[in-house]
Amino acid sequence: MSENKSEYTIHDEQSAPEKAKPLLKASKEDFGMIPNLHGIMAEAPTLLEGYQKLHALAQETSFNKDELTVVWQTVNVEHECHYCVPAHTGIAKNMGVEDKLINELRNDEKLSDNKLNVLKNAVLSITRNRGRIDDDSLSEFFNVGYDRQQLLEIVQILSQKVMSNYTNHLANTPVDEPFEKFKWNPEKL
Repeated sequence: MSENKSEYTIHDEQSAPEKAKPLLKASKEDFGMIPNLHGIMAEAPTLLEGYQKLHALAQETSFNKDELTVVWQTVNVEHECHYCVPAHTGIAKNMGVEDKLINELRNDEKLSDNKLNVLKNAVLSITRNRGRIDDDSLSEFFNVGYDRQQLLEIVQILSQKVMSNYTNHLANTPVDEPFEKFKWNPEKL
């Protein structure tokens, strides 16, 4: 992979395109800062708006906080996103997710909780197979109590993560200061 990255500006409310300014204002209100990812996405206001909407909608799915974290972080780790893994570590901690689960996800380990591990395997199958899920993963998914709605919610959350993970790969987005302590290097795995 080439180390040459496209140069992107991390916009703020003054430098952003007009259509992105209210979106960045909303980010600042929601997070107490403008995350670097949002500042970069502001270059394409429709991308930022779509990402913000999908992030909000992800939190309205039928998944609980642990399951939502499993979906988010499984995709982040699979996509080797240097920015989203630390960011979602901080988000998970703020949501009250236990450190054991957070660390298992960051280290791409088998999850101690069997139901969550089945969810992780389903997410991996869907991600790796471009929307297809292998028969074993699908059977396990249904057998532990998940349903068709949740399969589609994985697609929804995966779409959100593609937007952020791919943007971070293109822009080499710097990790925000509050998440620096959760830095993650995919090469360690």
